[in-house]
Amino acid sequence: MTPVEVKRGTGPLVLGLPHTGTYVPDDIFARLTPLGQTLSDTDWHIHRLYDGLLDGVTTVRATFHRYVIDANRDPSGASLYPGQNTTGLVPMTDFDGKPLWLEEPRADEIEERRLAWHAPYHAALEAELERVRAEHGVAILYDCHSIRSNIPFLFEGTLPDFNIGTNNGETCAPVVEAIVSGICAGAEDYSSIVNGRFKGGWTTRHYGRPADNMHAIQMELAQSTHLVSETLPFDYDPEKASRLRVHLSTILNSLADIAPSLGARS
Repeated sequence: MTPVEVKRGTGPLVLGLPHTGTYVPDDIFARLTPLGQTLSDTDWHIHRLYDGLLDGVTTVRATFHRYVIDANRDPSGASLYPGQNTTGLVPMTDFDGKPLWLEEPRADEIEERRLAWHAPYHAALEAELERVRAEHGVAILYDCHSIRSNIPFLFEGTLPDFNIGTNNGETCAPVVEAIVSGICAGAEDYSSIVNGRFKGGWTTRHYGRPADNMHAIQMELAQSTHLVSETLPFDYDPEKASRLRVHLSTILNSLADIAPSLGARS
C-alpha cells in the first residue's frame, strides 16, 4: 500500500485529505484493542463527499489510518492545543479518551511510522502545492476533515456544522476566510464558526503562508451533516450529502474564482 494517492489537476486549489484512509498494516492492527480495530475516528466518506465538486482540483489523500500515524499532527509530537484534550502524532486514546493499544508503540516505532507514512504524505502535498503555486502564482490548500458532533472528551456541547480554521487568521488572506465563512453563515439550516474549537491542524498551520502566496484553510464538518448516524457503521447519507455538497461546491468554486487576484498581489 502506497502512503498517498495524488490526483493532479490544473487549477489553483489543492484538497488535503489526511484522515480518510483506513489502511492499517497487519502487525499494527493486531496491537489495537477491539475498540481501536473499529477505526471509529476516521473522517468517514469525506473523499466521496468532495468528489467532483470542482473541475481542475488537485487532491492529495493519505491512504493510511490516523491510528498508524496522524498526518495532521506536528511531526515533532508537539501538541496543537496545549492544555486541551487532543490526540497525538500516534494517538494513544480515541476521541473519547479510551485506550487504543494492547501495547503502546515505542518512540522508535513512532519514528519508523513517521518516516514510512507521515513524511511521504507531506512530501507529496508540498510538491503539489509548489507545483500549483509555480503555475498560478498562488496555491490554496483546503484541508478536508470531519468529526462527530458530540465528543465530551474533546469539547463541550454540540459542534457547529461548519468549523472553519485559519489559526486566527494567520494561514490565509482575509478574503479567503471571509469567502468561506460568508458562504457557511448564509447556508440555510446549517451552523458555523470560525476558529472555534478547531483552528486548523498542523497541515493548515505549516503550509499557510499568505505572504508567500500559499494560503491554507481547514474545514472540519460535523459528521451529522452527511452520515446516517455518527455511530458504527458510519454510513453515508446521500440525501444529507447532496444538500451539503451544494454549499461545499460554492465554497470551492468561489475560492478558485478569487485565486488569480491573490496571486496578483505578490
